[in-house]
Amino acid sequence: MNILVTGGAGYVGSHVVKELLETDQRVITVDNLNKGHREAVLGGEFYHCDLADYQELHKIFSRHEIEAVIHLAADSLVGESVETPHKYYQNNLAAGLNLLEVMLEFSVKKLVFSSTAAVYGEPRNIPIQESDPGEPTNPYGRSKLFYEKILGDYDRAYELKFISLRYFNAAGADTSGQIGEDHDPETHLIPLVLQTALGRRQQLEIYGTDYDTRDGTCIRDYIHITDLARAHILAVEDLEKRDESSIYNLGSGDGFSVREVIDTARKVTGREIPAVPAEKRPGDPPVLIASSEKIREELGWQRCYDDLETIITTAWKWHKNNPEGYRS
Repeated sequence: MNILVTGGAGYVGSHVVKELLETDQRVITVDNLNKGHREAVLGGEFYHCDLADYQELHKIFSRHEIEAVIHLAADSLVGESVETPHKYYQNNLAAGLNLLEVMLEFSVKKLVFSSTAAVYGEPRNIPIQESDPGEPTNPYGRSKLFYEKILGDYDRAYELKFISLRYFNAAGADTSGQIGEDHDPETHLIPLVLQTALGRRQQLEIYGTDYDTRDGTCIRDYIHITDLARAHILAVEDLEKRDESSIYNLGSGDGFSVREVIDTARKVTGREIPAVPAEKRPGDPPVLIASSEKIREELGWQRCYDDLETIITTAWKWHKNNPEGYRS
């Protein structure tokens, strides 16, 4: 099957591409490399292309008989989205519409969409279920929810079928050590902890220590990046088999606090990892945990890496061997 992966040079995308290649799919990767890394794409065809470039997208579809699209390309920093909302609506919505238009022109009507837990905003229930209302509190979350609604309209009007995967906290690295997490700037907790373990940061700041949680720090749901990547393959297979649109949470169903992540990283690395309290960040909910029962029941998805120590161990292997990321 010929599968186009947008944003395939990014953290999630590179792991999705690797898993697809291991199932003998023919992969065509598109990435503008603003935040992705060409070295992270381990095979298949690669095009340095922005989704805003309609003509170049058209050429790519002309060269390959694409049968399905996995759409991961997006800007994804919450704080940045508040400061520059136009960038998020332009890249995550307008450029995404370009993709849909080219897909329709070439009669490609299967799409797996990279969504986010940010569509829920402040959760009303824990664990969060897909039926809970979408009430995003920032432009990033709104751009993802709007795109899901656009996909619903395209399904009704053009029979373009989609599966939207609402990610919680992707973490870890491929066990081979070939690819891993490398963001600039880095905002995710586990790589920040491990950069501190490597001495690349003096200390880690814990944003809020008096939340109503078991140790006063925020609790989040971490899912290993390979488990997340494999869900995309199941989604493509399901679209091929059932040809029905759906939305799924993608998380572990478990929660770990910031202090638990730091303590586990200290155990894995054998290093001190200095950490100091800091002011709470506006809009940080105390607890975010997904219910992933729906994707388990309907797609048969199961986690292979189901404990925090294993997740951090795989991340540590990548960061220790690549302290400067792909620049190493």
